[in-house]
Amino acid sequence: MSYIKKLEQEIKDIFTECGYEAEEVKLLPSARADLGDFQINDAMRLAKSYHTNPREIASKVVEKLQNSHNFTNVNIAGPGFINVSLTDEVLIDFLNSLKDVKTNIDKVPSKKVIIDYGGANIAKTLHVGHLRSANIGEALKRLARAVGDEVISDVHFGDIGRQSGMIISEIKRLHPELKYFDDNYEGEYEDFTVTAEELGVYYPRASQACKEDEARMEEVRQITADLENGHRGYTALWNIIKQVSIDDIKKIYLKLNTNFELWEGESDCYPYIPEVVEKLKKGNFLYESEGALVIDIAEDTDTSPMPPLVVIKSNGATLYATRELATIYSRMKRFNPDEIWYLTDLRQGLYFEQVFRASYKSGLVKKGTKLKHFGFGTMNGPDGKPFKTRDGGVMDLKSLIALVIKETTSRLNPNITDPEERKEISEKVALAALKYADFLPYRTTDYIFDISKFADLEGKTGPYLLYSTIRMNSLLEKSEIALDKISATKIKGTTDKETIMTLLTLPLVIEKSYEAMSLNEIAEYLFKLTSIYNKFYSENRIITEEDEDIKNTWLVLTNAVKQTNEMLLDILAIEVPKKM
Repeated sequence: MSYIKKLEQEIKDIFTECGYEAEEVKLLPSARADLGDFQINDAMRLAKSYHTNPREIASKVVEKLQNSHNFTNVNIAGPGFINVSLTDEVLIDFLNSLKDVKTNIDKVPSKKVIIDYGGANIAKTLHVGHLRSANIGEALKRLARAVGDEVISDVHFGDIGRQSGMIISEIKRLHPELKYFDDNYEGEYEDFTVTAEELGVYYPRASQACKEDEARMEEVRQITADLENGHRGYTALWNIIKQVSIDDIKKIYLKLNTNFELWEGESDCYPYIPEVVEKLKKGNFLYESEGALVIDIAEDTDTSPMPPLVVIKSNGATLYATRELATIYSRMKRFNPDEIWYLTDLRQGLYFEQVFRASYKSGLVKKGTKLKHFGFGTMNGPDGKPFKTRDGGVMDLKSLIALVIKETTSRLNPNITDPEERKEISEKVALAALKYADFLPYRTTDYIFDISKFADLEGKTGPYLLYSTIRMNSLLEKSEIALDKISATKIKGTTDKETIMTLLTLPLVIEKSYEAMSLNEIAEYLFKLTSIYNKFYSENRIITEEDEDIKNTWLVLTNAVKQTNEMLLDILAIEVPKKM
């Protein structure tokens, strides 16, 4: 239990002593600093339940709070808002408790969660649209683990479908002599070498050809169908392509500090598809519509039409939705999760609503299991439109990262002359710029990414947070004092108190972020805490302070802020370099 939760528990007990049962009591940062550090609004809420005047409740609670050693300046404002300040002794005790900053995060009742994010497509280049899924998904996974959930992440590759037919058709045109294309061949297939760069060329070329030539598109459809039906040569060739592509995609995810427990794709659900279709048929959930088999998912409470979900096409082929249902069924059988989370573009909201309803209606998922879709907005360029290259094309992720690295390299300390070290630091700073910009807006909000702005060492940016955290660490090293041997004992001024107060409210921020499944609360808090600390830093000479009690308190405070920053940046999957 965090320190602020303990204080809230004390206040809750006082409400109970006064005859008022509250499920919870919240200490909220005061809107009027002149009235107190925190305000308690629960008397207003309880007044409705107890049919009494909120000020009467507040008066009884305040009388007992005034006898507490933890609170001072206890008063009532307006119709029943209780204001309190914390004693210096409480703040010092709290600061000393932060030698392990992880104690400043409250745990939730643990549940098993599968989180599905990433969504990279085999043989297709990762583009800027994949950035938010990777960033937000990875951070939400880490946040959930920080509050006590058991989380299993899955990249869920798009490893089957139209792009497979396009790539294979392009290779077939380039190398028609390969045995993969000989339906009568029964021997071992020769080695075939292809690079990720070549695949990046093959797909757009084949895609354009299909747009211009219906015969080529029909060929792609046939190859795709044959592959899904287990064509021996196509399957062997596609497995080679998949491995090359996955190895390349993993490198990019690794650069983004993103990792997965499961590197599975759509095709991994294939063994479960017959069982799922059979269950749907036996339960009489499927009916024929224009030759296709669909499941009705409309509900009486719908305020707008909800189309049925197509499960089997008229030609007997499966769809993305079929594979989604089979994947959910697979996850339930193998992991029995309490919840499954999906991170995708907001525009897929209707699709997931259809899939979720079908899963519950058919019994593929038990009612107690929660299926949740967390949509996100788009990252846009300075023109307010989706981020593109100068020629108007979709920018691939490697190119975007390279652009930001170029910008951050120019801003590094010129005294960092070792090329390898400079490269490593620049990459970390660049990714901090990219990631922090991604987290600042609320998850569902579109935002404009300005490379120059977000790579700046000043302002609300990732590089600013890194630089400040590095400076804190440098100060602690220069002090040459063993932090485990000292404690905070004395508060001197308003800025050190303000910094401690900001640290105290971290659990409230984590709670809001987790409830909203958005990282903007944490991103804003990091900037607030760092800015308040930097103000404190500029007002004081910590190393040369002559009063040892004050100096030690300041060092403990610096360490608490540094460790908190590092902990929260790690939740955001942002690495802190040793210097900049």
